[in-house]
Amino acid sequence: MVDLSPTARHTLHDGTTLPLVGFGTYELTGAEGVTAVRHALDAGYRLLDTAVSYRNETEVGRAVAASGLDREEVALVTKVPGRRHRSAVECVEESLRRLGTDHLDLVLVHWPNPSQGEYEYAWDGLVQARERGLTRSIGVSNFHPHHLDRVIRSVGVTPAVNQVEVHPSFSQAGLLAENARRGILTQAWSPLGKRQPRYTDTAVAAPAERLGVTPAQVVLRWHLQRGVLPLPKSATPERQRENLDLFGFSLSDDEVAAITDLTRPDGRLFGGDPDHHEEH
Repeated sequence: MVDLSPTARHTLHDGTTLPLVGFGTYELTGAEGVTAVRHALDAGYRLLDTAVSYRNETEVGRAVAASGLDREEVALVTKVPGRRHRSAVECVEESLRRLGTDHLDLVLVHWPNPSQGEYEYAWDGLVQARERGLTRSIGVSNFHPHHLDRVIRSVGVTPAVNQVEVHPSFSQAGLLAENARRGILTQAWSPLGKRQPRYTDTAVAAPAERLGVTPAQVVLRWHLQRGVLPLPKSATPERQRENLDLFGFSLSDDEVAAITDLTRPDGRLFGGDPDHHEEH
């Protein structure tokens, strides 16, 4: 059972800990992006998720520097893109410069890009980056179980995290179980379903009404009770605070199951199957 007290943290298999909720920064760029991330830090978020492909590592670093928080209070996560699978260590070094820090807390291989067949090189590079102290933990993103097993067999190191698409329309019960079986924490990108939320479905709306919380808070609490670390994104300070206010209520087991049952075979937001999607 996951400890869901307000001060609880996930402990990764390498001993590193992460907050139960993180802040997604996709599309938060420029001065407005810095402001949005700064507001998120003010609201209490202590995990910021960025990526080379988001083109906003500089903005995220500026927001952390402007926050007045000690660097050790904020977990910084970034991702290596497909075009850098054979130069992952150098990619991490470049991310460090853009973020203005001497270490990262977690670096992920963003997508396996199967047509390239080079994600094993990227994973080996992240192992080297961790050994050099450039990052505390390493993981992957958008990996199916067969991708996980390939890098584990090839490099001999199990990812600490697998960040994947998870939301009520795509609940990923099977992958969550496969990650857990390997001791891998699941992080959820687009945890609310982005432009296709299920807020009006009875499975979400009924517990929201019962508990006096928003449908978004219900969905995020659903993630927490499934042992998933969600990464909601919002540029609105009020919504940022709501998305972090998840610890004064709980869902019943039946409510969790009902939300999970909203999943659909075609529930992916943009058809990004890791066996076919390419990200460069």
